[in-house]
Amino acid sequence: MNSSNSRTGILFRQAQSVDQSPFEKLFEIFKELITHTSGDFDEAIDWLRELDEEYQLTDENYTIEDFINDLLDKGYVKAEIKPDGSECSMGITAKTEKLLREYALKQIFGKLRKSGLGNHNTQHQGAGDDKSGDLSGFQFGDSLENIVLTESIKNAQIHSGIGDFQITEDDLVVEKNHHKSQMSTVLMIDISHSMILYGEDRITPAKKVAMALAELITTRYPKDTLDILVFGNDARPISIKELPYLQVGPYHTNTVAGLDLAMDMLRRKRNTNKQIFMITDGKPSCMKMPDGSYYKNSAGLDRSIVEKCYSMARQAKKIKIPITTFMIASDPYLKQFVQEFTMANNGKAFYTGLNNLGEMIFEDYEKNRKKRFG
Repeated sequence: MNSSNSRTGILFRQAQSVDQSPFEKLFEIFKELITHTSGDFDEAIDWLRELDEEYQLTDENYTIEDFINDLLDKGYVKAEIKPDGSECSMGITAKTEKLLREYALKQIFGKLRKSGLGNHNTQHQGAGDDKSGDLSGFQFGDSLENIVLTESIKNAQIHSGIGDFQITEDDLVVEKNHHKSQMSTVLMIDISHSMILYGEDRITPAKKVAMALAELITTRYPKDTLDILVFGNDARPISIKELPYLQVGPYHTNTVAGLDLAMDMLRRKRNTNKQIFMITDGKPSCMKMPDGSYYKNSAGLDRSIVEKCYSMARQAKKIKIPITTFMIASDPYLKQFVQEFTMANNGKAFYTGLNNLGEMIFEDYEKNRKKRFG
């Protein structure tokens, strides 16, 4: 609650410096709170009321009740109905879920312009849709659509003169295109209990990163794919729709299960370029045994669990799936584990705090889009 108070206090002070309606000022804070509360409307409003008392967010002309009515009227929330027909509580709508993804994208990545075709450049040139800016002489097989008329006419004037103007194949200039690549990404999010331990909320930034990545890919790179999974004692895929409601549980960290599911997802993709992003703050402490039982050990690094993680990293390397680990921890022995894991995969590792987690993932995603794996 203290971290939320601080964040919403900043939002409120920023709102005072711009021309916003009472609803817009409260809505900026509400979006932050509804993310922190994993979509729990009643809890978010309770927090908003507390913040109202501390920061005087409202007055007699516009109250929290007015704000709730506006949320309903604008379609941001809806009344959840019980099976017997009676109203239960308020819940956010699909409209708000989409808005939260846009909000996370703006917060973390800044304003990004939508790409028309949703494809990405590689270092190779040839057939494709995006112009590279590089000019060259026409060669058999070049598309006629790529002929640059102004440069071609200029060449013809130089070679034949204005009086006897004629254009030949040797005069033609074309602009090369970039080859296109598509990327399939799996984002793994640790939801073990340690993601909310030690007085630090680590799951909310992870959720925001996932929402922002989802919005980035669907709007700017719609031909890319993004799958998201969470891992605790087990691993399971989640939909984009589930992201605002994501919570941690009383789980250990089964990194092996997460990697196994991620690779299974990527094996089914047709794209040549594939990658795994893993956000975790703790050591692997759990794995499932052949008989279905769980082997758990939170004391230090268990050798059998660690070796299984390294084996998974090597498997991913064999099928050309690089793993980038974003480690929200600073313990030397955990760094050593991540270093060895990264070497086994020939991937990358970042030891990051929460503040720059989103920017680092975005930069790495953009960088990886411009090269081919394999």
